Amino acid sequence: MADPALTHLDSEGTARMVDVTAKDVTERWARAQAVVRMAPETAARVAAGDLPKGDVVAVARLAAIQAAKRTDELIPLCHSLPLTHVDCEMCTDVDTGVVTLTAEARTASRTGVEMEALTAVTVAALTVYDMVKGVERGVRIESVELLDKTGGKSDWHRP
Repeated sequence: MADPALTHLDSEGTARMVDVTAKDVTERWARAQAVVRMAPETAARVAAGDLPKGDVVAVARLAAIQAAKRTDELIPLCHSLPLTHVDCEMCTDVDTGVVTLTAEARTASRTGVEMEALTAVTVAALTVYDMVKGVERGVRIESVELLDKTGGKSDWHRP
C-alpha cells in the first residue's frame, strides 16, 4: 500500500493525477529564476540585440509565455490551468556574462502555478542558449529555481 503522504500515487503505488475538485479556488502566483552564464562579449551582444538570430530578450519572453501555457502537455501529472498572467524578464550583466531570467505566472484555480513558472523560465533559458549558440557554444544554464509561491494552503518564499 502506498504512503498516504505521497499524493500522486494510488493505493497500488501507480502514478496518478491528484483530484483537486474539493479544493477552494484561490488566487495563486509563482515566480521562478534561471541563470545563464556566457562570455562577457556574448552578453554584450545579447544586451545590444546584436546576434544573428535577432532579439534574444523578445524571443525568450515569448518562449516563456508559450511554455507556461503548455506545461500540462510537458509534465505528465500537472493540471491544465486557466493562466491569467505570464511574463518573463531578462537582466543581462555584461561585465560578468550572466543573464538572469525571472518568470512569473498567475491563476485563480484549485492548484498552484509553480510548475508553469518553472517551465516558463526553463524554456526561456533554453531559448537564450539557442539564440547565442552560433556565437558561443560554451554557454551554461547554471540554475533554475522557484523563488516564491502564494495561494492555496501556504505561501513559500526562498530565503
